[in-house]
Amino acid sequence: MLILILKKTMKTSLFDEWTLQKLNNTFGLREVSTLAALEEWLLPDVVLEQYEITILDKLKTNLARRIMSFNEQELILKCIGTIITIANLDGNTFRAFSERNIEAVVNEYLLKGKPDLLLAKGTSDPQTPFYCLHEYKKSLENAGEPAGQCMAAMLAAQTLNDNPQQIIYGSYVVGREWIFMVLDGKHYAQSNAYIVTRDDIFDIVRILRSLRTKIANMLNDDEGW
Repeated sequence: MLILILKKTMKTSLFDEWTLQKLNNTFGLREVSTLAALEEWLLPDVVLEQYEITILDKLKTNLARRIMSFNEQELILKCIGTIITIANLDGNTFRAFSERNIEAVVNEYLLKGKPDLLLAKGTSDPQTPFYCLHEYKKSLENAGEPAGQCMAAMLAAQTLNDNPQQIIYGSYVVGREWIFMVLDGKHYAQSNAYIVTRDDIFDIVRILRSLRTKIANMLNDDEGW
């Protein structure tokens, strides 16, 4: 009797190819209206320095006049980059990485790509990832679904994490809007949009900085600042 053993073929898929619906169908993810981890993250106990408030207030005013005319690179340089710099995400044993390759095998898929921003353990190369930021987009007229692309990167980060129960954080940017996401096991939730041309810009920095503290506490890192 001839027995044939069929080996599953690994499917390589880029983060940019995914939508939330496709992720739900393929990996059994489920979007819920809220998660405790997201609600707690969105209420950070962070006080900004006066000079930071002054810079952000000026940035908010400038963005209100110009952001709609930005191309992708201008959005990165003049908006997102400034916010990330003020948030100061680097610690001693972790830091923010940009356009670094990450990949993970999830079921029969090899998920891979380059998150626009990755907050991960490591100082020269990302190791254990905790936060992904996707996409630097001017508007939804660009190809792809930024929420799905961000969640695909977060799913890969979850798989790469030392602790399989680790909550993974993320956000995606569409023009003026920042949306924050949390992946907890197979469940995920999204925030409402935070608008950088309003006072929301202060909350965006507070939320990001609180994540730095969460990761520092997890890694017993004194944050290096």
